[in-house]
Amino acid sequence: MSGVALAVEVVVVFFLALFLLHRYGDFRKQYRMVLFATLLAWFLCFLIVFIIPLDVSTVSPPARVATRVKGVTCQKPWSYIPDGILPVFWRVVYWTSQFLTWLLIPFMQSYARSGAFSISGKIKTALIENAIYYGTYLLIFCSLLIYVAVTLKLHLTWSGLRTIGITAANTWGLFLLVLLLGYGLVEIPRSYWRASCHGQLLAKTYFKAAKLMTEKVDAEENLEDVMEDVKTVSETIKYNHPLRKCIDTILKKCPVEYQEKLGRNMDDYEDFDDKGNPYPSKKSLVKLHKQVIYAVQRHNRTQVQWQILLDEAFHLEDVAKNETSSTHKFVHSFPSAEPPGWISKYLYTPTVEWYWECVLRRWCYRVLAVVLCAFSAAVVWSECTFFSTQPVLSLFAVFIQLAERDYNYVYIEMACFVTIFFLCYCVYSTVFRIRVFNYYYLAPHHQTDAYSLQFSGMLFCRLTPPLCLNFLGVIHMDSTISHQNRQQTAYTSIMGSMQVLSFIANGFYIYYPMLIVLLCIATYFSLGTRCLNLLGFQQFMGENDLTSDLVDEGRELIRRERRKRQRTEDGESRRREWRERYSEQRERYGGRNRSAYSELKEADGSGTDTGRG
Repeated sequence: MSGVALAVEVVVVFFLALFLLHRYGDFRKQYRMVLFATLLAWFLCFLIVFIIPLDVSTVSPPARVATRVKGVTCQKPWSYIPDGILPVFWRVVYWTSQFLTWLLIPFMQSYARSGAFSISGKIKTALIENAIYYGTYLLIFCSLLIYVAVTLKLHLTWSGLRTIGITAANTWGLFLLVLLLGYGLVEIPRSYWRASCHGQLLAKTYFKAAKLMTEKVDAEENLEDVMEDVKTVSETIKYNHPLRKCIDTILKKCPVEYQEKLGRNMDDYEDFDDKGNPYPSKKSLVKLHKQVIYAVQRHNRTQVQWQILLDEAFHLEDVAKNETSSTHKFVHSFPSAEPPGWISKYLYTPTVEWYWECVLRRWCYRVLAVVLCAFSAAVVWSECTFFSTQPVLSLFAVFIQLAERDYNYVYIEMACFVTIFFLCYCVYSTVFRIRVFNYYYLAPHHQTDAYSLQFSGMLFCRLTPPLCLNFLGVIHMDSTISHQNRQQTAYTSIMGSMQVLSFIANGFYIYYPMLIVLLCIATYFSLGTRCLNLLGFQQFMGENDLTSDLVDEGRELIRRERRKRQRTEDGESRRREWRERYSEQRERYGGRNRSAYSELKEADGSGTDTGRG
């Protein structure tokens, strides 16, 4: 049964990672190696999160043997994993994820961003960039290692070096983890609460529309400028030039309409003359190729996002209109052209849709926001008190210890899963939400570029190990932090003894998570949003004059797009009516002509027979 539980979790996690990759990536256009590396990174990180509860229940006393304690027969938990499996499993998963995050994914990032025209050129660019980047990292790490070894008089062995490397990676991950967790613990419950307020949600959608229109126009202008450069280079380099293959590669990356324009304007009857005007170098063509890839990706993304945002704005406006409906039936401004399925006919009828959109949704979101807020408060309290073992102040440690006393392993696994799932949701959703200009941005509907996909996979691999260690510390399953004499999980056993660097194990790992209180306070008062607003990056702030101006601008843009779509819908309906009317008339007149022709033919045939007679 234990093997079945492990196998089911592996399959579920794989399809979860595959679903997310399909939502954000593009299977048809992106490199197979990029998709594979991202899928593997997400899969391994999600797998760690799902398997940790099984590891905790496996070492909970007396899970390892069937015993009888205080008159209660304690059987092995149904998900018990035999000895020797989890240590090997964690070792393979951990070191594979570290190989991905520190070597393979950074290499693939440089490979995907390279504008070189050959595989060897892309590999060369990626090797040079990573050699510079990791050479700097290695120099800093070796300097710090020598300083720590001399200062603390450490006798370094291979096992000690491995533990120091793991500790350094986890310290860097914990530093970033607390920042993301402090934001997510406040922002996620608040986002659900705000989603229950249709007026504020609609105003924020108008604000997004104004900002997205600016970005859309900027992307179109950037694409026009890049296409002008492509046109100039294409007209300069003729068909028999040695670099013409590079131009053809660039043209294939351009949108179809631009390819047609460039094809019409190109005169290939002029021969190549190396004594004429100077020609662009291959290095400049590589740079232009990179600019074309970026400009086309950004243009396509803004176009898709604009259409999605329009549908969202129209839906929210429909909700606002239907709230005052006396018929209690939801009416869409632009009904779907596709025939309704059986779900819309029998389950999600217009009446059910009205009660959900206008009544139930807001209350469900508010209840969910309150529950998430309670979870966030429990996490903040536990992060600040998990170092205290006498008395036990961490709420999650109290829950796990109560379950251990009753030998309720199902409850242990469920409590561990809910806790670590909430922590991961706060951290991972922040990774999916944040945007660093156009450098890193996870856009749904297959609009995420290869660099951002791999960057997210790299972040997940660096965040997940310290997240799991922090979780084990919160529930007092890590003896390095709790200082309790109990059997360790297989996951902590592969990390080695953090006491090699005692100032990190007894200092940074314990007291740095307390910073989460300050980060939650800063997020609650929107200090980051206010700072970005002061720096000129417009953020949604209800009491700000610039926000009001952008909301009004967005409202006018949505109104204009609604009129445009309404005219298109009216034109389509009129054409459909004319086609139906003329098809009926054509069938009527066609039938009449066929009957008249047949009567005339019969009369002609009878007259011929009479004449012969």
